[in-house]
Amino acid sequence: MLNGLLADVGLAGYRPFYRDRQFMLALLAGMVVWLAFWQISPGLLPTFSLTANVPLFLSLVIGQPVLEELLFRGVVQGQFRLRTWGGKKRWGMTQANLLTSVLFVLAHAFYHPPLWALAVFVPSLVFGHFRDRVGNIYPSLALHVYYNMGFFCLGRYISSP
Repeated sequence: MLNGLLADVGLAGYRPFYRDRQFMLALLAGMVVWLAFWQISPGLLPTFSLTANVPLFLSLVIGQPVLEELLFRGVVQGQFRLRTWGGKKRWGMTQANLLTSVLFVLAHAFYHPPLWALAVFVPSLVFGHFRDRVGNIYPSLALHVYYNMGFFCLGRYISSP
């Protein structure tokens, strides 16, 4: 019973993913996006003192990605994948991934400006791709933590004296 529950939320069936070429490309894409933000519009990046806000930083970089991946890729996308329509592909992605990503954007719209909320759509599709590809949430969780860490660390770097 526990194994079934773990599988339903994407926590069962771990297999190494860190050497996967697509995973490596997703890591590289994160760096490219950070550098583009840095060059194009550094004022858009969040700035805060890491030493004064360690709990906030840990929440943004580890806590929120863990909770979001468990909920969105684990529970929501996991349940959508079980539906007959969820596994059907549209534009090269499962409908489960597409719908989960739309819900992910809507969830971010509650506490971000509209453009920032929309900005999470593509990363969400990437996270969902790995949920579908691997069958668990470990690669999407690792990417989510990595993307958030780079984003907030770059904002910190820009705000340094």
